[in-house]
Amino acid sequence: MAATGMTYSGAIEALTARGRFGMRLGLGRTKALLRALGSPELDLRGVLVGGTNGKGSTGAMVAAALRAGGLRVGQTPKPHLVSYRERIVVDGRAIAASDFAALVAEVLNAADGLAPRLGAPTEFEALTAAALLWFARVGVEVAVVEVGLGGRLDATNAWDGGVAVITNVQRDHMEHLGDTLEAIAREKAAIIKRGDRAVSAAIGEPLHVIRRRARRMGVPLSEVEPLVVTGMDRSGTRVEHPRLGPLRLGLLGRHQAANAATAIATLEALRVAGIASLDDSAVRRGVEGATWPGRLELLTEPIEVLLDGAHNEAGARALASAMDELKPSLSPGRATLLLGILRDKEVAAMIEALSTSRVLRDGLVIVTTVPDTTRALPAAELALAWGPGARVVAEPDEALDTALAAARSEGGPLIVAGSLYLVGHARGRLVDEPDLRDPP
Repeated sequence: MAATGMTYSGAIEALTARGRFGMRLGLGRTKALLRALGSPELDLRGVLVGGTNGKGSTGAMVAAALRAGGLRVGQTPKPHLVSYRERIVVDGRAIAASDFAALVAEVLNAADGLAPRLGAPTEFEALTAAALLWFARVGVEVAVVEVGLGGRLDATNAWDGGVAVITNVQRDHMEHLGDTLEAIAREKAAIIKRGDRAVSAAIGEPLHVIRRRARRMGVPLSEVEPLVVTGMDRSGTRVEHPRLGPLRLGLLGRHQAANAATAIATLEALRVAGIASLDDSAVRRGVEGATWPGRLELLTEPIEVLLDGAHNEAGARALASAMDELKPSLSPGRATLLLGILRDKEVAAMIEALSTSRVLRDGLVIVTTVPDTTRALPAAELALAWGPGARVVAEPDEALDTALAAARSEGGPLIVAGSLYLVGHARGRLVDEPDLRDPP
């Protein structure tokens, strides 16, 4: 049984123990757990954001605009980078440690009653239920919930907020979602439910799949195209919107033009659905002021460091493109890349994508390491896959120190990429955020 007087460290220990149950896709346990908690999801409206890449950036812009409009907003960013508390965010702030501990104790006590019949809920299922319970309890007006994996059988799909978003469809998690874009699209399109409004920036065959699902559900679908990019430097990405005019996105990368278009269309869908109505000023402030840590995030202390998860081929290609475009506004010396990749990713395709960048190919200092997860590819294997010249430093703290020293010596930027586990580890050391300091 979960103890009602659970400490924060006890809550983390209990959650990570459930992580050892592994990934078990399916909605039965989550739906039963929510019923046991009083069905809090029924009191919540908002947007469920799915897709391969761009979920977090899109959700961040939507949430920032809603907050700019004076609404109380709940978010479920994933994965967390530094603290588990990042998984439950209200009005831009992570849940307090004491509230998190009490909430986890409550959810796990309810979960214990389900185990004999349905099996023990996983870590992700428990966190999903906890977030929805907390949002209902603190009076969130609009929830922005990010799908974990796929859509059809993801725990978040136990909730229907009224607006379903599919950013794009790329090859990722194929062992769970299927080995074709069409199969992956079917899994993601299943978050579109009757009575919803839907938004997507997908293209090609995945878009046809999403259209068919929307027609079958009788759901209006807004299809969006990337905004026109007019420039980019270290301060942000400049785009042009047909109605709002010129915008400067706080998020870096040309791929953010698609995410911004999706976010603005999502805000319009929320308005038409009667969930939230914003004026143009709030929309503009939201997309221009949104931040999304660890995704093409540029730090300037202690040296110039660019953090980017880039955890699949499409993400690696976006990073490569951004690096070449940002080069004139970054430190002039040779770049250093600290790279760690999970073994269940398409490693060769990711390396090939990174190698399309002149910055990440010519005269690069490369350090390979092991992200802090059992799914990580050994650093020596990654170095072998990269090719000659890679330095192998398996322990991530030592690898970060090595990479920082190399970047100082070379006088160029340090790029940390390949896995959000690695990016989160590096960010936890490089950025001191009082709100994310966990108690012992």
